[in-house]
Amino acid sequence: MRASRAAVFCGAVACLLVAQAVAFAQTARPKSAGNKAAPTTEEAKKYIENAEKELFDLGLKASRASWVEENFITEDTEQIAADAGEVVNTASAKYAKEAHRFDSLKLAPELARKRLLLELATGFPAPDDPKAQKELAQILASLDGDYGKGKWCPDGQKGTCLDVTAVEKLMAESRDADELERAWVGWHAIGAPMRQRYARMVELGNAGARELGYADVGALWRSNYDMPTEDFAKEEDRLWEQLKPLYLSLHAYVRGQLRKKYGNELVPAKGPIPAHLLGNIWSQEWNNVYSLTDSPKPPQGYDLTKILQDRKTDAKGMVKYGESFFTSLGFVPLPPTFWERSLFTKPADRDVVCHASAWDVDFKEDLRIKMCIQIREEDFRTIHHELGHNFYQRAYMTQPPLFQSSANDGFHEAVGDAIALSVTPEYLKQIGLIEAVPPASGDIDYLLQQALAKVAFLPFGLLVDKWRWEVFAGQVKPGDYNKAWWELRRKYQGVAPPVERTEADFDPGAKYHIPSNTPYARYFLARILQFQFHRALCKEAGVAGPLHRCSIYGNKRAGEKLKHMLSMGQSKPWQDALETLTGQKQMDAMALADYFAPLKTWLDEQNKEKGYAVGW
Repeated sequence: MRASRAAVFCGAVACLLVAQAVAFAQTARPKSAGNKAAPTTEEAKKYIENAEKELFDLGLKASRASWVEENFITEDTEQIAADAGEVVNTASAKYAKEAHRFDSLKLAPELARKRLLLELATGFPAPDDPKAQKELAQILASLDGDYGKGKWCPDGQKGTCLDVTAVEKLMAESRDADELERAWVGWHAIGAPMRQRYARMVELGNAGARELGYADVGALWRSNYDMPTEDFAKEEDRLWEQLKPLYLSLHAYVRGQLRKKYGNELVPAKGPIPAHLLGNIWSQEWNNVYSLTDSPKPPQGYDLTKILQDRKTDAKGMVKYGESFFTSLGFVPLPPTFWERSLFTKPADRDVVCHASAWDVDFKEDLRIKMCIQIREEDFRTIHHELGHNFYQRAYMTQPPLFQSSANDGFHEAVGDAIALSVTPEYLKQIGLIEAVPPASGDIDYLLQQALAKVAFLPFGLLVDKWRWEVFAGQVKPGDYNKAWWELRRKYQGVAPPVERTEADFDPGAKYHIPSNTPYARYFLARILQFQFHRALCKEAGVAGPLHRCSIYGNKRAGEKLKHMLSMGQSKPWQDALETLTGQKQMDAMALADYFAPLKTWLDEQNKEKGYAVGW
C-alpha cells in the first residue's frame, strides 16, 4: 500500500487502503528513542505520545497530496504524492523500529496497544536508506498513476480510447463474445509495463519489512489481525472451506447457463469458465450475467436501474439516498464540505482514478467520496457501501490517533457491505422507489442476484493476497508472476483467460489493488463479517422472517448498537469489537451460508436436473 494514501477506503466494486497506516503514517521525521539505557514506563509513554502527535501532521499532508494526485493525474501530482509518501513511509518505519525498544515493559493496556499498533504502522515499509526510500515512493506513485491513466483503444486511435469505467460498462452490457474478448485483452494490456517496477517494489518492501523484524511484507500484513500470522492464514482457509460447497454449486449453474448462450465450443461442460464471459473485467463478480439465467422471475419484479434512470436521478441524488439510510438509523448528516469536495462524476477534461473510495482527509470531519457514479443498481448499492466507510471514520474520530481505524481492515469493508445488505425490496418500497415488494415466490431469484455478486467474489477475494504472499515470500519469482496468478485463479475460482497468456503479460497489474498496493484479504473477511453484522443488527432490530428480507432502515435501536461498535475504532482487538455487536468472538461463515441456504438447495436441484457437472 501507499502510506501517502492512508485515508482512502475503497468499496466492493471498487477498494479500501490499509487502515493501519491511516492513523499512524502521519508523521514528521521521528526523534531518537533516547539513550540506550533500560527504558522506563514513563519514557515509553512520552515516546508514544510524541509519536501520535508528530504522526498526525504528515498524515494530513499525505492525504491531501493523494487526493490531488488521484483527481488530477499528471507527472507533477504523481511526484508530489511520491514525495509525501516517501516522508510518511520513512517516518512510520523508523517509529515502528524504535517502538520495539519498549517491548519488554509491562505497560497499561491502552498504552501497550498503542505500542503494538505503532510497531505495525508501516503498511509497505521502506528500507532505512534515503535512495531506496525515494525509489520506492516513486515506484508506488507511478504504478498508481499508470492504473489511473490506463485505457484500451479499440481502433488503435487515441480518440476512441476507453478508460476503466467505460470498459467495465462495455463488459457489463455486451453479450458479444468477440467484443468481450477484445475488451478483456485490451484492458489487461495495461499491466505489462508495470512488471519490472512491481518486482523492484517487492524487493524494496521486503528489505524494509526485514529491518522491522518480519520475514517479508506478507508476514507484516498478516500481523495486523490480533493473532499469529500462521493462524490468520489458517483462519481464512477454514472460512473458505465452510463456503466452498455453495460456490461450487453456483459455479456449476452459471457455467451451464453460459453454455446455453455461447455453446459448447466456447464454454466447456467440466472445465473452467472463460474469464471474459462473466460480465466483469476481472470476473470477480458475476451479477451482470444475471439476465442470462433462467431463475424463476417474480411477477412483480422490478428493474432498479431503469427506475432510477426514468426518475432522472443524478449522481448527487444517488448519494442522497445513501445518506438518508444512515440518518434514519440516528447518524448525523454528512457535513456540507462532503457535498462541496467529493467527486461524484468523471470529469471530461482529465484523468482520475475512478475506483470508488471513501476518504477522511483530515481525520476529523473532512469526509469525501471519490467515484465516477453511473445511474444503475450496482452503483446505488456501492454508494451505501462507501458511506459506511465515511460514517465509520466519523464514529471513531474522537479516539486517539493510533486508534482511529477500524477494528481490522475487514471491518471497514464489512460495515458498508452490511448496510448494502439492507438495500432490500422492503427498503426500496419504504423510500418510494418501488410500489410493491415482490412475493416470496421471487426469493430464489433475488438470492441468485445477490449470490452472483457476494458468493462469486469469495475465491477471488481469497486468492489475490495468496498470490502476493507467495510473491513476497519468494515462492513465486518474477519470471512466474503470470503463471502463478492463473494457477490460483483456476484452482480457487475455476476461471481461465480467454486467450493464451505468457510472462510478457502482467495480468495482476490490471486489478487496481495490485498497483495501488492495497491488501486484499480485507475483502474476503468483509464477505464473511457483513453477514454476521447483518444477522446481529436484524436481531437487534427485531426483524422477523428470512435474513435476506431484513432491512434495518429506520431502526434507531440497531443504529445505536452499530454506532457503539464503530466508535471503538481500533482501541480493542477486533475480537472484542465483534463481540460488542454480535456476541461472538470468532468469525462465522454460517451467517452467510444460512442467508443463501434456500438458494443452495435450488442450485443443487437445478444442477442435477440439467446435468450440470460440479467442479472443473
